[in-house]
Amino acid sequence: MDKFFKFEKYGTNYRTETTAGLATFFTMAYIIFVNPNILSNSFGSQMPANSVFVATVIATVIGTLMLALYANVPYAQAPGMGLNAFFSFTVCGAMGFTWQQALAMVFICGIVGMIITATGLRKMLIQALPKTLQSAIGGGIGLFIAYIGMKSAGLLTFGGTAEGSTAGADAIPALVNFSNPAVIVAAAGMLLIIVLLALKVTGAILLGIIGTTVISLLVIAFGADASNFYPHLPQGSNIAAVFSGISVNPAQIGADIASVADTAFKLDFGGIFAADKIALTITALIGFVLTDIFDTVGTLIGTGKRTGIFENEDFESGSGIRTRMDKALFADLTATMTGALCGTSNVTTYVESAAGIAEGGRTGFTSMVTAILFLLCLPLVSIVGIVPSVATSPALIVVGVLMMAAITDIDWSDFSVAAVAFATMAFMPFAYSITTGISVGFIVYVLLKLVTGKIKEVKPIMLVFTLLFILNFILMAIEL
Repeated sequence: MDKFFKFEKYGTNYRTETTAGLATFFTMAYIIFVNPNILSNSFGSQMPANSVFVATVIATVIGTLMLALYANVPYAQAPGMGLNAFFSFTVCGAMGFTWQQALAMVFICGIVGMIITATGLRKMLIQALPKTLQSAIGGGIGLFIAYIGMKSAGLLTFGGTAEGSTAGADAIPALVNFSNPAVIVAAAGMLLIIVLLALKVTGAILLGIIGTTVISLLVIAFGADASNFYPHLPQGSNIAAVFSGISVNPAQIGADIASVADTAFKLDFGGIFAADKIALTITALIGFVLTDIFDTVGTLIGTGKRTGIFENEDFESGSGIRTRMDKALFADLTATMTGALCGTSNVTTYVESAAGIAEGGRTGFTSMVTAILFLLCLPLVSIVGIVPSVATSPALIVVGVLMMAAITDIDWSDFSVAAVAFATMAFMPFAYSITTGISVGFIVYVLLKLVTGKIKEVKPIMLVFTLLFILNFILMAIEL
């Protein structure tokens, strides 16, 4: 096994890789609950929740195993946050497509992305990315996942407005007043992980997650309202309610797995090419393709560039699909197509994989551990639910700190460089999208090269994607 995954080459071992796989799993396990909730939303795609849950697990397992066994990289895949919201609320909600038609678009997105990868266009884009953008992407992702962690931990309030509302200037983020015991526990968990990392304790992030979970259960046991820690529980719930949902019913497990038939292979290609839908279809496909490409490229570069996961030749040489980077990109698109066939939105490489990488994960064994744990979620989903978001959120915040090291390569004394870096980094958390940050960074970079008379320094493929980003923004403004 160690020879297959090349432990010696990448300076790792079973213990480190297993710990990394556990850390990645616990920081992204939320998706098996969140994705069905988003795709079954009555204001969006209205898909059957049980079926989406099973499809989410299946797509996650298959995609992550491909990264493990085919690409040998320590990443995990699952239906992407942001992509699932675009699928549900924009494509199905605002644009009026059925979820069957949206699944067909996701499948087409996978095919287009695979062609882009197989022909080398995706790799050409990576090679064309200036060092400033590569570093800014890494730092921006650090800010982004730290922001995700802060929101999930409940550390932020938004001026008293409903989260996710369009309240304009009223939606001002601020630190909460710490009256909620769950928020206090989340803050304690963050400090716990910081201390463990400072002391160089092996498995610090995973130990922090486990420790914060234990603290949460103890606080509830001593009288705190369990609904503060587990929002799905009714207000006033106690410790008994937390454990009451733990059960393994073979008959129910079988029924749940069989329910995937409600969404599997339900793709509707005919409806998306109707004359009155073609313009909207093009808009949606551009959004799907660009977001899927740059979410994955951004994550792989941002987390792998400084850790040695991808050697220099993976970015700069070779053709076809033969390096770790090529295989990781190919696996990502295969997983997207698999997810569409099962009944879920685009599958993408998860930025939360940074938690496992921070624990020392360097090979596909990390991904295999994560995939196995997700597979166990089918019969043991109730046990996975014992780990609250206040336990995993601090890990994301701390990983964000670790990833900010990427910005040390940026020449902040040169305004044209600093402006590109800032635009890329700032828009990721502010717009809650990795791809939006990358697209704004592309546009600012090309614009500054144009006005300073250095446009010849921009590679043609950078110009092409910049124009596509601009076109996407225009189409979104016209159609929505």
